[in-house]
Amino acid sequence: MAQNIYDNPAFFEGYAQLPRSVQGLDGAPEWPALKAMLPDLTGKSVVDLGCGYGWFCRAARELGASDVTGVDISEKMLARAAELTDDNRIHYQRSDLESLALKANSLDLVYSSLALHYLPELDTLFANVQRALKPGGSLVFSMEHPIYTCATRQGWLTDDRGERFWGVNRYQDESQRVSNWLADGVIKYHRTLGTTLNALIKAGLTISEVNEWGPTQAQIDAWPALAEEAERPMLVLIAAGKDQ
Repeated sequence: MAQNIYDNPAFFEGYAQLPRSVQGLDGAPEWPALKAMLPDLTGKSVVDLGCGYGWFCRAARELGASDVTGVDISEKMLARAAELTDDNRIHYQRSDLESLALKANSLDLVYSSLALHYLPELDTLFANVQRALKPGGSLVFSMEHPIYTCATRQGWLTDDRGERFWGVNRYQDESQRVSNWLADGVIKYHRTLGTTLNALIKAGLTISEVNEWGPTQAQIDAWPALAEEAERPMLVLIAAGKDQ
């Protein structure tokens, strides 16, 4: 089972202060790129894996989805999602993504934002998603990029000329990583980009787009702190689908 760090009071309090928690999708700079990867949601059935506050669940309904289910392991996140939601076509469910049961051929879109790097392995989930998607259905997700996750000590380094760079080591060592982000002892899992893409292929999903995300110049101009995200990919956005 993945670690339920979001129910840690210190972590949850810190997370609540992040721009993406306060502003929703407007505070997530990768959202325009993710949104462009989505299929037409008019009349579609959608599941959001690791739904958090339910921002995407509500956005999916605004984009025309007929019904949306948000799934999360955290009671605190789901409670906040329920507080923010006034829509009887949005449902929230507490479940560990590794043991999640999804009805076969029932979904048009499975979506996930920044959740899958908390899972020890992806083969089981991707196989479940493939079975749950209707023919022609889509999987769109984001996760931390393996260039970002691989180092045992994440952070910027400085070379002997005083230039800053992102340290990359142990890239091929696919294993648990522990960081002190918002709270001590946050467990994530590093895997290579090839491992993630091959897991999708193994599950019978067809990859349609891979975006090693970085901010646009317009985003940097509006939010200068994003400039460092152009130096190395922190996130990877992936779209795949089930063939007709």
